[in-house]
Amino acid sequence: MVKEEQEIANRPDNTAFTQQRLPAWQPMLSPGIVIPGFVIIGLAFIGIGVALFVTSRSIQVLEIDYTGTEQTSPCFKCSEANTNNCVCQMDFSIDSLFKGPVFFYYGLTNYFQNYRNYGVSKDDNQLSGNLDSFTNPSSTCSPYIYANSKPIVPCGSVANSMFNDTFKMYQIVNGKRKQVPFDGKGIAWWTDYNIKYRNPAVTPLKNAFNGTVKPIFWPRPAYELDPSDPANNGFINQDFLVWMRRAALPDFRKLYRRITEGDYANGLPAGNYSIEIAYNYPVLSFDGRKKVVLSNVSWMGGKNEFLGIAYLVIGSMCVVMSIVMLIVYAKFKFPEED
Repeated sequence: MVKEEQEIANRPDNTAFTQQRLPAWQPMLSPGIVIPGFVIIGLAFIGIGVALFVTSRSIQVLEIDYTGTEQTSPCFKCSEANTNNCVCQMDFSIDSLFKGPVFFYYGLTNYFQNYRNYGVSKDDNQLSGNLDSFTNPSSTCSPYIYANSKPIVPCGSVANSMFNDTFKMYQIVNGKRKQVPFDGKGIAWWTDYNIKYRNPAVTPLKNAFNGTVKPIFWPRPAYELDPSDPANNGFINQDFLVWMRRAALPDFRKLYRRITEGDYANGLPAGNYSIEIAYNYPVLSFDGRKKVVLSNVSWMGGKNEFLGIAYLVIGSMCVVMSIVMLIVYAKFKFPEED
């Protein structure tokens, strides 16, 4: 008796929803619906693919490799020097207006930022401004936790390997160099700058780092990453935030600066240019390469022909399949008479 009462109590309510009696519509997939549907979907995908492909082809991209492994490269002396602050210069020319806004990227190849042990080698509490994590870094930061018996801040492999080449760009006008202004504000993700990473609530910021040491491969401590702008230091430094957002693929590029000001607000005029590079970041040990990339964007983002090609392929397949189904349907629906 008790068991029956429990079973009754556990039964769902006798409603159309709980008893699955709601009205439903089940499409009848007849040839008259499927074949036109495939045609419409295919044509739509082909149209989108053409628009994406044409737009992607219109995006301007200029890549300049400055690894310096070739003896003819202006950066060859720096790649062989194995010292910091070696400066080299790459010259190039632009034949027509490079439409703005122009984005200046640095690129690396054969660099696996998605490697798990590398990706977890950081202390999120430390990067969110928790002072306790300054003196007691997390073990996840291994092998870059302590140096000279002092805690490393920020600790971990990701922060320690931060890209530190710097660039200046000049236009050659009448034999003289005219510096192209760079805009480095807002190049990081908004969520990283405002939510994920925070500086300790200590003034001046330098005092929060007392008793700690900078990462081994950093030329300056975190509170002096940008001497020209006190607000762009610590864990909310724009270049630091860009680097800490790891790339998914081994060949990647990251935003370094935007060119949006002064005489270059509408883009880079045709002419001769040079990029002055402070060559600091080693890549030859892992067979990597370094490059700078100039690019503009469109309504679909950066240059990406794969997306347009994918739409074209899928759309074409849909149209072809609709033709095949039409032939099969016609053959079996209207068989030839003897």
